[in-house]
Amino acid sequence: MLDWTDRHCRYFLRLISKRALLYTEMITTAALLHRPPAHFLDHDPSEQPLALQLGGSDPEELANCAELAARWGFAEINLNLGCPSDRVQSGRFGACLMAEPTLVSDCIRAMTGRIAIPVTAKHRIGIDDLDSYQMLCDFVGSLANAGCAAFIIHARKAWLKGLSPKENREIPPLDYDRVYRLKTDFPDLEIVINGGITTLDAAEAHLRRVDGVMMGREAYHNPWILAEVDRRLYGDPDRGPSRPEVVDRLVTYLQREAARGTPPKRITRHILGLYRGQPGSRAWRRQLSNQRDPLLREVITALKAP
Repeated sequence: MLDWTDRHCRYFLRLISKRALLYTEMITTAALLHRPPAHFLDHDPSEQPLALQLGGSDPEELANCAELAARWGFAEINLNLGCPSDRVQSGRFGACLMAEPTLVSDCIRAMTGRIAIPVTAKHRIGIDDLDSYQMLCDFVGSLANAGCAAFIIHARKAWLKGLSPKENREIPPLDYDRVYRLKTDFPDLEIVINGGITTLDAAEAHLRRVDGVMMGREAYHNPWILAEVDRRLYGDPDRGPSRPEVVDRLVTYLQREAARGTPPKRITRHILGLYRGQPGSRAWRRQLSNQRDPLLREVITALKAP
């Protein structure tokens, strides 16, 4: 979700669901340690609970970043072990680290030794020819022994050569049963399933077998799917806000950010899917996508379209 789940996106999503755990986009240790950390770590308090997703493979650098994140108030540190892109591989992080369980365990141990908040891992069920169930068990067991608090598992393997990141989200078949089996074999571990989940009905079905469900692109492109999360998955009795109520609150946020010099486009690009499947949704997207006037009043007019 690089360049997608920035702080503006997360503020918007939090207006829809108060309970869902939100994740940052992946931030590399090199970026966080060599640029002003506030650029990556600043967030609105309303975004909580919020997890920071890190990309890296040096235990000391990851531990230093984890300490920074803990000071910034994040609820969780998540180590990305699932991204298969060439650029990520060249930096020696992401999915390629599944081939180095000892190094990953050292990374987890270094972070858990320095912070009190949970450290979790997001990974695939395998990579290339390292895709046996025993390999997955050994990998998860090694990280659990190092102190990993939860495992977010994309139920597809990744091919590190020959497939693009997009193809790696579509071509390798989903194997939910393998994730279910992992939960059966490791009943004391927190297992969260990810990959191809596009409805709350499907999420509820998975939750009968595992501890949690992660949605990525579906929640971004169809954010109103989160509107029923608090009631259906967390048991909250209160009705959440309506779409117009979300828009009104977002207008206030736009005004505040505009006063700080934030271009409105950085915020409105995240809300194109708010009216997905509703009458007027095409006009909504068109008005926001074609917005050229930087004046805030023009953006507000677009926001209140349907």
